[in-house]
Amino acid sequence: MRAQRSERGFTLVELMVVVAIIGILAAVAYPIYLNYVKRTRMSEVLLALSNCRTPVAEVYQSGGSTGPGAGNWGCEVTGPSSRYVQSIATDPNGKIIAMAQGFGDSAIDGKVVTLVPLVGSAPANAATDMGKAVTGWRCGSLADGTTIPANYLPASCKGA
Repeated sequence: MRAQRSERGFTLVELMVVVAIIGILAAVAYPIYLNYVKRTRMSEVLLALSNCRTPVAEVYQSGGSTGPGAGNWGCEVTGPSSRYVQSIATDPNGKIIAMAQGFGDSAIDGKVVTLVPLVGSAPANAATDMGKAVTGWRCGSLADGTTIPANYLPASCKGA
């Protein structure tokens, strides 16, 4: 005769421990996931900024006595241009300013991120730098007027 073996399942305590572990992992992972989603959406805003780099650089390179002035660099967008970009503006020196929208976060919606052309290591000045090449770009600097918190910007766009 064979000995009878009873089959057992998980006890209630074991199931509760598993549920608690899953709950803790979810509580930690969900905020990290939301932050990741916002940074991913911010890439669309930065892409819109990047579309403006060529016209600004070309105006500087081709030269002229002064820059075209605020709002006349040829890449401005006054209304919503995408789900996450409310507007794109420029200043007289070619600084590109994008206003974010649609994030569902008051730390981002209605705030701006900037992209400033550099001649050498200094911000370009339309009065003195026309005819010179734009050698780089500074993105996300608080000094340039960026109001979106740095933790939502990609590493390449966390200006000083």
